[in-house]
Amino acid sequence: MKKAKKKAIKKNPKKIVKKTAKKAKGPKLLGKIMHYYDKIAVAAIKLVAPLKVGDTVNIKGHTTDFCQKIDSMQINHQNVVKAKKGDEIGIKVKAGEAVRDNDNLFEYKETKAKTEINQQKPAGNFKDTKFLKF
Repeated sequence: MKKAKKKAIKKNPKKIVKKTAKKAKGPKLLGKIMHYYDKIAVAAIKLVAPLKVGDTVNIKGHTTDFCQKIDSMQINHQNVVKAKKGDEIGIKVKAGEAVRDNDNLFEYKETKAKTEINQQKPAGNFKDTKFLKF
């Protein structure tokens, strides 16, 4: 008996497709609150993106959500104008607001709708009401 030879089957090589990372929609993450000093209202932040004085940021966490303009910033007790990725900075948190450890710091971009809402005047003339006397 003769043995049957197996034919070699050539497989088509698979094409390698590189997947590109999708950009996340929404605000850009700037950093994370590492510690909050409540007596002096200062937040210690580890940056994951550059930040400069004058930027408006949104601080968001489990119980925190407010916007603030960066008026001053310090690295190792020295005032700085800008900080780069990886720096640990301290910023003064506005009065009446408290942040917590692990809250996130996001870039804040004001949209047209938000500015229109902020600039709306109350309807009616309050001086004409019967209940309020001026």
